[in-house]
Amino acid sequence: MRCPFCQHPDNRVLESRSAEASQSVRRRRECLKCGRRFTTYERIEYVPIAIIKRDGDRESFDRSKLLRGIVRACEKTGIGSDRLEALVDEIEAELQQRAVREVPSTEIGELVLQRLQFLSEVAYIRFASVYRQFRGIRDFIDTLNHLQGCLNQGEGTSEAAESSIDVVAGAEAGSEQETPAAFMTHS
Repeated sequence: MRCPFCQHPDNRVLESRSAEASQSVRRRRECLKCGRRFTTYERIEYVPIAIIKRDGDRESFDRSKLLRGIVRACEKTGIGSDRLEALVDEIEAELQQRAVREVPSTEIGELVLQRLQFLSEVAYIRFASVYRQFRGIRDFIDTLNHLQGCLNQGEGTSEAAESSIDVVAGAEAGSEQETPAAFMTHS
């Protein structure tokens, strides 16, 4: 390991410890020539994963791109960044454990939705609306009904999901109920 300051090849390790949730080893080093200290990280080198996009193009798995999408879906939900990082870690670890090195983007989207389903109803709907390319209110209703069914099986009835479905369903059916401006459609 060369010193980043003087390029001398010899240094000594002062301290080693686990970092990044035990995914890497952090080492503090000291150059034997100039005496300056620097930090290195040792990580497992993973075989790259190729993502097959909807249009058939392939691109390398980009952890930060996945995290950005999840962060956007979880904005103002109160979910901490450490929990979102852990969610991305889980998905990346699951992908790395597969024998297949090419994964359709649709599978990654479904992995995200499986985890958001019980983490945040709002984040689930936000992510699903972009990932599944919702075209109208019917798509929201179908997804809300699916989410409600999953929550009823797992945790009991979710009143928030029920009331959202009732409001949206009323707007869809054209009932006389007052509907929030967010759900109103213009002809």
